Amino acid sequence: MKITAKKNIEIRYGETDQMGVVYHGSYPAFLEIGRIDWLSQMGFSYAKMEKEACVLPVISLSINFKKSLYFGDVLYLETSLVKVPQVKISFEYELFNKKGDLIGTASTALAFLNKVTMKPMACPQDLLTVIKSRMASFN
Repeated sequence: MKITAKKNIEIRYGETDQMGVVYHGSYPAFLEIGRIDWLSQMGFSYAKMEKEACVLPVISLSINFKKSLYFGDVLYLETSLVKVPQVKISFEYELFNKKGDLIGTASTALAFLNKVTMKPMACPQDLLTVIKSRMASFN
């Protein structure tokens, strides 16, 4: 089962190109907003995780575009965790416009690294406990 968080993001002028279409380079930032919001909805602060010496660099990113978004639109972003993390955490995303049309899909994988040693580490136990609890509630 997946754990999904939903976030609405208003498209700003600076995220578009000269045609008013959202620039493809803006999408990774939208996905980051989704991940940070997902963690927040799980009761975790990304900033607090960093202070506790855990960082999450992106190690993989894929985006598939289906339709365009424009300045003034609202992006409806669904961020989902589909499996229990170990030393990496993977998210899937569905992106919708205000009409409910699917405008794209994406996926990211991030590694848990110890901020001091920059070596891979296991998912922090407190986050893992919450994730397993939420996934168990679906069964």
